[in-house]
Parts: sequence; C-alpha cells; structure tokens
Amino acid sequence: MDNTKELTGFRKYCTEQNISFTAQRIFIDGLGGMAHGLFASLLIGTIFNTVGVYLLDLNYTLWGQEFALLVDSKTFAYAVQGAAMGGAIAYSMKAPPYVLYSCLAVGYAANSLGGTGGPLAVFVVTLIAIFLGKLVSKRTPVDLIVTPTVTILSGVLMASLIAPPIGAAASWLGDLIMWATNQQPFLMGILVSAIIGVILTLPISSAAICAALHLVGLAGGAAVAGCCAHMVGFAVASYRENGVAGLTSQGLGTSMLQVPNLLRKPVLWVPPVIASIVNGPVATCIFRMKMNGAAISSGMGTCGLVGPIGVVTGWLSPSEDALAQGEAALSAGALDWIGLVLVAVVIPAAVAWLVSELMRKKGLIKEGDYKLNL
Repeated sequence: MDNTKELTGFRKYCTEQNISFTAQRIFIDGLGGMAHGLFASLLIGTIFNTVGVYLLDLNYTLWGQEFALLVDSKTFAYAVQGAAMGGAIAYSMKAPPYVLYSCLAVGYAANSLGGTGGPLAVFVVTLIAIFLGKLVSKRTPVDLIVTPTVTILSGVLMASLIAPPIGAAASWLGDLIMWATNQQPFLMGILVSAIIGVILTLPISSAAICAALHLVGLAGGAAVAGCCAHMVGFAVASYRENGVAGLTSQGLGTSMLQVPNLLRKPVLWVPPVIASIVNGPVATCIFRMKMNGAAISSGMGTCGLVGPIGVVTGWLSPSEDALAQGEAALSAGALDWIGLVLVAVVIPAAVAWLVSELMRKKGLIKEGDYKLNL
C-alpha cells in the first residue's frame, strides 16, 4: 500500500522527496554519520601521525619531492575533516547523489567557520542544506545545476550566519565541562563518566558529542572511563548468556547491542552504570588520566580500542584541542600504563561482574535477560 496516497500538500511532497524529521533520522543517523566522517579523517589521521612520528614512517622521494607517507596522509586527512563529516552526514541521511556531493563543500565551510566548535556547526548546517537540497532534487530537467546550486549556496550562507555562534556555544560548553572537571574531579568524574557511558549505549553517537564539545583533558579521561565501563561492563555481565562472541562483540564492538534488552528490562543497565560511577573518579582522582588525543576518541571506549589508543596518542602528541587547553606531551610511566589498563578493562569488568552476580542472586537479573542474537 502506498502511504503517500493518504498524504496531501507539503507532507506528501516531503515523503516523495525522502525528507524525514524523525529523531531516528536526525539525531541517530545524522550524528552517527558525523562520527563516521571524523573517524575517516581526524581520527585515522591522528593515528597515522603518531605512528609516523614516534614509530616508523615510510619516507621516499618521487618526482623530485620528498614524501613521508603517514605524516603527509595525516595532513591531508585533517584538511578534509569538514568535508568528510558533511558527506558522511548526507550519506547516513540517504541524500540523493548531487545533494551528497554538494555537502562536501557545505561541511568544509561550516567546519572552517565554526572554529573549535566546528563539528556541531557542520551537523546543524549540513542538516539544513540536505533539507533544502532534497526539496529540489530531481524536480527539474537541469538537476545537475539546480540541486548543487541550492545545496551549496544555502549551506554556505547558513554556515556564514550560524556556524560561528554555534561553534562558540559548543566550545563554551565544552570548556565549562572541562573546567568543572578540573575543579571538582570526583563529582564531575562520576557525572561525565556515567552520562557519556549511557549515551554510548543509546543509539546516539557519544563520539560525535565528545567531538562537538571538544572534550579532552581530565574530562575526556572521565568520558573514556564511562564508555569503557559500559562496553566492558555489558560484555562481562552478559557473559553467561553470550559467551566469547558476546564478550568481543560488546567489548570491542558496541554496547548498543543490548538496547532491545534494556528497553524490555531497564534494570539491566545497573551493572555498567555502577561500573562507570566507580570508574570515573578512579580515572580523574587517582590516575589523573587525560584524553589528550582527538576529542572524538573520548566517546569511543574500547570500540576498536580507539579510546585507549587515543589516550596513548595524547601522551605522545597532544591534539590541537588539548594544546588549546594548555596540555602538553607526557612521558608516560608505569603508573600511567597501569591506570590505563585498570580503567579501560579491569575495573569495569570486576565491578560489573560483581554487581550483576549480586543482582542475579536477588532475582533482579534472570537467565537469558542479556541474551543477544549473535
């Protein structure tokens, strides 16, 4: 049955043009796309740079020019992060081809004009450009001209109007969180760890939020602690039901796999949440663990080990965000490495396992509650 026959006017037109205003499309698909764009530019570029500078780079001469493959790749990847975010957001929101291609320019403009809060500016501006581009897409005989024109001009105009204040607001909020964490590391360690950990498990991109807020330093370390607590916590708490497959898919993949079970029985969230409440202040107060790598890594946890890798790259080569906060390179000692392992794996696993076992004995968690279809 064609649902568009039941609609009239603008709603019918939007349906025909695949324009959706749902939370799923905007906040889940859109934010997820933004994070993917940052993964493929800023994040991978940071890893390239760290390996190339501190371990080994492939240096060669070609056509009379000197090249350092990894470090040069970082430079080019950094340069297109705005375009990568714009294109990824458009792709995730099922934009038509000409709208998607045009969003590369829109994302670049919004990121450039948004300053330190560029990622959030890219997200908002690109959404507007996608909407306007979809309105005219494939509606004229000269779609090749009309759609890119509308998408790029509207996107650049909106970037000039709203990207600077959006970027400034995101930067202010991130600075406030980081300042508060430095002032009250115990309380803020709990809050940041628990909140970012919960967001990571929800179908919302915690990585995109940390990137938009440029969350680094001690607050970034608390965010890493919370994300690790949820991923490792769910993996260990559900080991009875899901075994090694569940351990790896949640511990190294994503705790979002548990969302259907959490919707059915929210009490299942208790073990990883308590683990994050414990883990946060351990990271901020005992080990003073800081995320001085790319801010997006703060919201990744143990997914592909991006969170711990970000901490290590921050020790060696602090990101621009970290340098702006007055952070410097760190000569990590044994205590730093021990703290990283404890915060990333050991504490979340131990706390979540203990709490889940106590809840099983009390009948709050029953056999099969955490079962995944893997």
